[in-house]
Amino acid sequence: MTVNLLDYDREGLTRFLTEMGEKPFRAKQLLKWMHQSGSADIAAMSDLSKALRDKLAKHAGIELPRVLRDHVAADGTRKWLLSVGDNNGIESVFIPEADRGTLCVSSQVGCALACAFCSTGKQGFNRNLTVAEIIGQLWLANRMLGSDDDAHALHALPPGQDRQPERRVTNVVMMGMGEPLANFENVVTALHLMLDDHAYGLSRRRVTVSTSGLIPALDRLRERCPVALAVSLHAPNDALRDELVPINKKYPLSELMAACRRYLPAAPRDFITFEYVMLDGVNDSIAHAAELVALVRDVPCKFNLIPFNPFPNSGFKRSSAETIRIFRDVLMQAGLVTTVRRTRGDDIAAACGQLAGQVRDKTRRTMSGCADRNVMEATR
Repeated sequence: MTVNLLDYDREGLTRFLTEMGEKPFRAKQLLKWMHQSGSADIAAMSDLSKALRDKLAKHAGIELPRVLRDHVAADGTRKWLLSVGDNNGIESVFIPEADRGTLCVSSQVGCALACAFCSTGKQGFNRNLTVAEIIGQLWLANRMLGSDDDAHALHALPPGQDRQPERRVTNVVMMGMGEPLANFENVVTALHLMLDDHAYGLSRRRVTVSTSGLIPALDRLRERCPVALAVSLHAPNDALRDELVPINKKYPLSELMAACRRYLPAAPRDFITFEYVMLDGVNDSIAHAAELVALVRDVPCKFNLIPFNPFPNSGFKRSSAETIRIFRDVLMQAGLVTTVRRTRGDDIAAACGQLAGQVRDKTRRTMSGCADRNVMEATR
């Protein structure tokens, strides 16, 4: 196979087909087959001419990550370990709720930012994921989840029929392994597929990118594909954030808040979500909460407080429930919408900050989180 068709959004697929002498509308047909019907078999795409199917079979294919492990937690959270070649693995997590189904998607094999409290950052970094490996997580989740009647059935229909396949994934969050904005072009192309009505048709409000604060890439996201934004904040001042989130040394909080203000006019929501992991005795005091109130005073936002999810040798402990409650109340009394994230899937290490996968070659990781080649490319 010379070309993986899952690497293309509609614009790229149109260009590829035009170069093969085909009409542009064929791109929409292909997108529907691959992403709406969940088909990986070019020969079965019956409304494409046999000549086109033959050309595609000769020059292209549809290749997905391979499922290595499939775990289901007591609360229904489901985690997949997926092979992306060369003994590297990534993890995706599906979180079912009464009114939505959220898929947490990875963007890199490991992570180079080395946030102190994150298991992924402790595993090292190997490479960026391709578009096919990113969107393939959504493709596989829809296939593996299937219908409500059979959670493992492939529930797909050919394009053009009255009933569309049931989609249990209603929301996507780019909060899995890696820093999405350090893999900018591939992530944006995957976002285009998530939003395309001929592919997954998700609204911008239902797709969220989480970033630790790669500001130039954040500005580019605003221009190219502004979806809902979550910022991994975790500290109210530069001295503490330098320790917990090392990219802060390059892009301090004043610059990050300014970038958030620039992003809002293009955003599908009128607020930024700030994620804040609660670390016992580290960032969870009333004084820290008061600093946060001052920090975000001119940034429309809401806070998502995340009880720390432990992993071996992390060096941190989770703040007590009472400490989290008091911290939340300080923010809410200042008029800030604040929620406490319910821990999901921690019995299968699927909770926030616990994803690790498997990283074969960790030599590309830099402890500073600022000098890695891929991070530097994203911050230019």
